[in-house]
Amino acid sequence: MIFLKNKKTLIVKYGSIVLGAAFIFFGILYNLKSNFTVGTVFSYLLGAILLLYGIFHKKLSKKIPNWLKYIVVFGYIFILTFTASVYICGNNDNVDYKESAIIVLGAGIKGERIGTNLQKRLDTAIDYHKQNPDAVIVVSGGQGPYEDISEALAMERYLVANGIPQDKIIKEDRSTSTQENFEFSKNLLDLRFGDDYKVAFITNGYHVYRATLVAKSVGYENITHVHAETPWYTAIPNGLREVLAIMKTWIFG
Repeated sequence: MIFLKNKKTLIVKYGSIVLGAAFIFFGILYNLKSNFTVGTVFSYLLGAILLLYGIFHKKLSKKIPNWLKYIVVFGYIFILTFTASVYICGNNDNVDYKESAIIVLGAGIKGERIGTNLQKRLDTAIDYHKQNPDAVIVVSGGQGPYEDISEALAMERYLVANGIPQDKIIKEDRSTSTQENFEFSKNLLDLRFGDDYKVAFITNGYHVYRATLVAKSVGYENITHVHAETPWYTAIPNGLREVLAIMKTWIFG
């Protein structure tokens, strides 16, 4: 019994250290490539809690009541399960390549440099264009902190440099949120097509579920989507950020 108890203690101790270090490590990797976000803060926070608990496990395990331990464990399981579900949901595409337009949702840039997540979205748009060259591509994103130009301009430059005709691109460069991405893009598309057009959007898999909810809330009735891959080193911060954003959407709309 003593052996089993010691073994369990070691598993909890080193498991907490490894998992905590992983959260922090992926947060650092993300920040090396992209701007600081709520997702990285959450990743650092969860990582620090686990890391400290693992390092000081012997002292803390005696001071923390069992009911609180169970709540914390349940919380981590819920977060990780929720995050995995968001990715699974987002990987199911439903475009038919007969859309009149496709909206590429913006993501952070550094200076004028496109981040990896945004590049994946644009590469997906290029692939989509090859199968449906008649569709216009709306690049949607304004200028935020640490950005020298609008995301839309950076996106337009990337698409043109990779062979997309200029006249197939519509630039929406005022939005600062997913809701504004869809609202402002809809205004431009309504001017171009009237009421009779089909539209899809492109974003990374972790963002598809919430983006669909937002799109429907601003008037897109039959919008479809195609997901862009999420770089492995951004999966945890992006997933954690999205979990918080989805919960906010559920509660506040």
